[in-house]
Amino acid sequence: MTGRRALLGPVVTALACAALVAGCSTGSDQVDVNNGGEFRFVAGTAAGEVIPVDERASAPDFRGTLLDGGSFHSAELAGHVGVLNFWGSWCPPCRVETPEFSDVAADLSDDGVRFLGIDVKETDKQFAQAFIDRFSITFPSLYDPRGEVALAFRDYPANAIPSTIVLDAEGRVAAVYTGQVAQDDLRRVLDRVLREGSSGG
Repeated sequence: MTGRRALLGPVVTALACAALVAGCSTGSDQVDVNNGGEFRFVAGTAAGEVIPVDERASAPDFRGTLLDGGSFHSAELAGHVGVLNFWGSWCPPCRVETPEFSDVAADLSDDGVRFLGIDVKETDKQFAQAFIDRFSITFPSLYDPRGEVALAFRDYPANAIPSTIVLDAEGRVAAVYTGQVAQDDLRRVLDRVLREGSSGG
């Protein structure tokens, strides 16, 4: 079974998504995926679970503009374990999760882990920057108000905010979370994926 098949789930309505996924954003808060794309629900991995190496699918290619105005391409994550965190300043769970992720990013940067935030559904970039400043977030974030990166990850639950996708050093999706992720659980998953790399897979 491929990684994509392992993670694919049925397309459901936004209402059903709200019932099934903690943190799934619907109604007036829904992510504007490419100006109105439909919500898709894909079952994420359970807490602490890592997708088996032979079932992983390659992450899609994506690019965008960082909140500081710089450009970013997903190729910059090559050779690193990557953590993609979809967040918004308007999202209450993000106010707990994102600062904790910043601590993990600082602790593991020397081990080859790279964090990238994807800020979605912001009406004004200043709100996102105020969030970064208030919580002293150290890792970079793409400004993605239209949800274009979420669209690139349409086979994964990037439309639920917050959501987090862990990539292995080969650029494959190693774990997927919907809703708020506990810092300790994320650390366990990253340790597992890092050990895979040191042991050759």
